[in-house]
Amino acid sequence: MLTVRRDQEIHREDGGWFRAAWHFSFDHYRDRDQMGIGPLRVFNHDQLAPGAVWPMHPHTDVEGITYVWKGTFRHADSLGNDGILHPGGIQLMTLGSGAEHSEQNGSQTEPMEFLQLWILPDTPGLPPEVQQRQFTTDQRSDRLLKVIGPEGGEVIRVHQDAGVYLAALAPGREVTHGLGAGRGGYLYLIEGGLEVGGQALRTGDAAKISEEPSLRIRASEFAELILVDVPLRFTPVGVWSR
Repeated sequence: MLTVRRDQEIHREDGGWFRAAWHFSFDHYRDRDQMGIGPLRVFNHDQLAPGAVWPMHPHTDVEGITYVWKGTFRHADSLGNDGILHPGGIQLMTLGSGAEHSEQNGSQTEPMEFLQLWILPDTPGLPPEVQQRQFTTDQRSDRLLKVIGPEGGEVIRVHQDAGVYLAALAPGREVTHGLGAGRGGYLYLIEGGLEVGGQALRTGDAAKISEEPSLRIRASEFAELILVDVPLRFTPVGVWSR
């Protein structure tokens, strides 16, 4: 089953120095119909003004994923890590037993956009750590590029039976993704046009996926997308902070 969510239906926030689309219940936004899917509990599209700094803040028992869409992303955390990621960059911070982090716009002149996902881990109280990798547009061109998975190695390791895929599809290009029994996911069209399961998606639209054995994705125009593949049923562990 595919449940399409149109761009205009997704909750918006505007704090002046930041703007955001919150796809699922987050912070003060509460919607019992939008509590995530499986262990995917947060999916935000954030924009930071030039020079903006999201103050250091704590979380526990969360696999925090950042995908840099535009601009220069700067990271800082209580573990002493820092650094820059450019468009195509992926970061996963295991917040486990507890850590603080800060998202920042590394440019004083240009805005910055990133997606932030929270996946709940399969083990509580993990030691905090940061993994990050820079991927190119060529790597995700006309294919679903897996960037996060439980296996590690060529992908960033997540402590959950979940996968994250990126794609940049030329007009008319088609890709498929198989989903195992009891699995589902979330597809977000960052930019462009797609046909998924017989439905047309435009920039900013998303689709909840459940009990679909195979997902057929066709670009009606150039399209950039992210796809999250998760188990539909799981047992939460630990105490996670919103």
